[in-house]
Amino acid sequence: MARRIDVTGAGGVRLAAWEFTDPPEPEPEPEAQAEPGPRSGPGAEASGVTAESGAPGVLLLHGLMGRASHWAATARWLAGRHRAIALDQRGHGRSEKPGPQAYTREAYVADAEAAVEQLGLAPVVLIGHAMGALTAWQLAARRPDLVRGLVICDMRASALGAASQREWAEWFGSWPVPFAGPAEVRKWFGEDDPRVERPDPARGAFYAEVMHEAEDGWRPVFDPEQMLSSRETWVYDAHWDELAQVRCPALVVRGVDGELGRAEAQEMVRVLPRGEYAEVPDAGHLAHYGLPAAWREAVAPFLDALPKG
Repeated sequence: MARRIDVTGAGGVRLAAWEFTDPPEPEPEPEAQAEPGPRSGPGAEASGVTAESGAPGVLLLHGLMGRASHWAATARWLAGRHRAIALDQRGHGRSEKPGPQAYTREAYVADAEAAVEQLGLAPVVLIGHAMGALTAWQLAARRPDLVRGLVICDMRASALGAASQREWAEWFGSWPVPFAGPAEVRKWFGEDDPRVERPDPARGAFYAEVMHEAEDGWRPVFDPEQMLSSRETWVYDAHWDELAQVRCPALVVRGVDGELGRAEAQEMVRVLPRGEYAEVPDAGHLAHYGLPAAWREAVAPFLDALPKG
């Protein structure tokens, strides 16, 4: 069960945060995972609440095109000993989707900062995937008083450049939208997408979670142009200086077949003042989603060793 909590982000943007309170369950297959939704009845939604249990706070930040539900398995595992909250970032999931000028790095970081403060999570552990990991380490560098630990999952610190941005624009243009239904979404992203080297059901399930039914078929819940606007604000720059400013313990995690290479990941660990390194065997870019048990095994020792608030 996930309880929706409304957060006011930078510029008044309405953000949906999801608090996971149910105990761990046997892992479903990725395509069977349901998105988090508001609990029915009184108290299903709240605004500006603070931690009730005194448990240490964790804020989970998805990557570009993602949503809070992609963290469901991790959040439910954490919920046994933490107050685990996943945020639908601006333009994603059930959060507000402002105009194209609203997707700056400063806005994303300010949104995460607002979530930590409004939800009473500090000193928080930030766990981020891809773009969410960049947001996490930028917030940790900016507000060390709020952050006691950081987990970076498969995000590069190097500049990716104009060619990468063009490739993404072309990729968005290749999507055969609208899809006839979720099964077609899973098949295209898990098998037919030219970017897929071998069948990947978890990838198909991942993208099925970010589609919704429109009048003419199934389309993404986000605007691809807004995703490109979000990416444009960080893809041309390197982010090593901000890594060096992170004072808290930090874990860099990569899937062995992910987008973050081992050499760059280990250099990130070297640059981080208190960096550590872990790998998820047999995993790709979506390690936390596709192989949740192996992901937990990689991050659990780091989380267990963090000093309490």
